[in-house]
Amino acid sequence: MLGAIGLDETHESAYRTLVAAGAADVPDLARRLALGEPDTELALRQLENHGLAAQSSAGPGRWVAAPPGVALGALLTQRRHELKEAELAAALLAEEYRARAGQTAAHDLVEVVTGRSAVAARFLQLQLGATDSVYALVTGAPMAVTGMENDAEEQAAERGVDYRVVLEREVLTLPTGLTELSVALGRDEKVRVVDRVPTKLVIADRALAMVPLTSRPPEPSALVVHASGLLESLTGLFEAVWNTAMPLRLGEHGQVDESAPRGPDGTDLEILSLLLAGMTDASTAKQLDLGLRTVQRRVKRLMELAGVTTRLQLGWHAYERGWVARERAGRAGEDQRGPA
Repeated sequence: MLGAIGLDETHESAYRTLVAAGAADVPDLARRLALGEPDTELALRQLENHGLAAQSSAGPGRWVAAPPGVALGALLTQRRHELKEAELAAALLAEEYRARAGQTAAHDLVEVVTGRSAVAARFLQLQLGATDSVYALVTGAPMAVTGMENDAEEQAAERGVDYRVVLEREVLTLPTGLTELSVALGRDEKVRVVDRVPTKLVIADRALAMVPLTSRPPEPSALVVHASGLLESLTGLFEAVWNTAMPLRLGEHGQVDESAPRGPDGTDLEILSLLLAGMTDASTAKQLDLGLRTVQRRVKRLMELAGVTTRLQLGWHAYERGWVARERAGRAGEDQRGPA
């Protein structure tokens, strides 16, 4: 838990044990930690360097823990300062990159990445750096990273990045195909299927794309494309494949269902009702025990289903399509007519 401030597992255990004991000598602490005395003394010296422990004046070889509120607070403050400096440096580098983008030579608009590990690292980096959207065309033969290995996808989806994925039908026949599909749909990713996709492809924020040059062993390679006419063409290719693909969802018994986009489910209707009652997204998420991002993604999907661009229009369409009842309006009409 304290790794974020520079303590490894041994140092953290030593500090926690010292805090619990109040004070201890090296042999006693070594016994509690199940470490050798030299390793225990080395850990104590490291804690001393971090300001977390000090030798007691009661006698040589006896150590006491520094108060956590003071010592850990100082380390946290230092880490926050370091993170702010790193954030500032990243912002300055991004600004410099944008400033030079217009002057980029043609040969700098693409990168060639060679080797399985390098291709995998760049593929994950694209997703980890995405802030808005990730579009992908997926074949049944992974080039460097399988769906089960793609932790970056889960992290990006949790940040609210919009995923649109087109699968080649062969993917669904793989041993892990349905499992990966179920996980993706559970994250509210939009997934469609076609018989064949023209190429593997991933596009992040419509600003970077990655396509394979060759997937043959021993050295697979890929092309990373920066903002350019080529990137616009690749984005157009994805949109064309997406528009011809069939939406995918899992049925009640885990079978794959290819059909037109389905209407709102029970959770969607609950979200709509609460929002139309005047509750905020955050209040709705708390009321239904959902994540805020989940509520926002579901509302976005409902807007797509209704073919609208604003929440006001969504409310009107929700009534027109019968997604929510007009009970209040009905009762109001009865009140105005009065008793018979």
